[in-house]
Amino acid sequence: MNYTKPALNFEQQIERLKQRGLTITDESRTAHYLSNISFYRLRAYTYPFQDNNDPDHPFIKPVSFEDIISLYVFDHRLRLLLFNALEKVEISFRTKLVYEFSQNNGSHWYEDPAMYRNAYRFNTDVNQLYDEISRSNETFIDHYFTNYSNPINPPAWMSLEVASIGLLSKLFINLKKGPEKIKVTNEFGLTKPEILESWIHSLTTLRNICAHHGRLWNRRFIIQPTIPYNTLHRYIKNKNIHTNKLYALISCINFILNIISPNSSFIPELKQVINSCHLVDLHEMGFPVDWENDPFWQA
Repeated sequence: MNYTKPALNFEQQIERLKQRGLTITDESRTAHYLSNISFYRLRAYTYPFQDNNDPDHPFIKPVSFEDIISLYVFDHRLRLLLFNALEKVEISFRTKLVYEFSQNNGSHWYEDPAMYRNAYRFNTDVNQLYDEISRSNETFIDHYFTNYSNPINPPAWMSLEVASIGLLSKLFINLKKGPEKIKVTNEFGLTKPEILESWIHSLTTLRNICAHHGRLWNRRFIIQPTIPYNTLHRYIKNKNIHTNKLYALISCINFILNIISPNSSFIPELKQVINSCHLVDLHEMGFPVDWENDPFWQA
């Protein structure tokens, strides 16, 4: 099948939305939004209110363009909140990983294949790290290469500082289960490294979605965190949740923040964002009934 649909100008886009049943009261204002937020991007927010089995995609629920923008703004605010929280998680994880392994294994442990479970993955990951080091313009990296020739690459506390969180996650997952890995895991309130591996992997995916302005609302996540049943700190009471929905990931974030940033305003800010849009369906985002009354969510 050939794709033959023509590009629509803003007036045609507005007419298309009106024909489908979307309420539009101010066409000039709507055109302004469409000139800054693409028609296709907004489609992700109109989708649940339309009959998508019908090729004309008619709206089956009464909804206005202002409602869709409100939902879009909600998602934007949620994305910023989570991205800010994930920055704290990433920096803390990077710090603890480098510290614990460097104390016991020296400055260049990350280059030792004996530290890792899978040799092929180690070679792939460490070569990617070398690429990231070579692309870095950080002053401390330049200082090392200017002043030292052996070892060839900077120590872990420099090299892993410029590694992407995605690569850091891969390296951590491939590291053998030893006292250092268990120590890092315990410092994040968990008892099994496999749990922390799944959390960092899934939170890395979430972080990348946030960084690229992806939709969080009603999203289904392919990479999912493992729900622990034994933790060193308070965790959600109701563990019968959908791990492919956002609530599971937000619970991981809050758990870690309670440890690394106990005075964080994450919970009240999260509730404020959630209450900012009446169209938000918490069930579709994985939030269980009465979630707010769980002590885990008491600020």
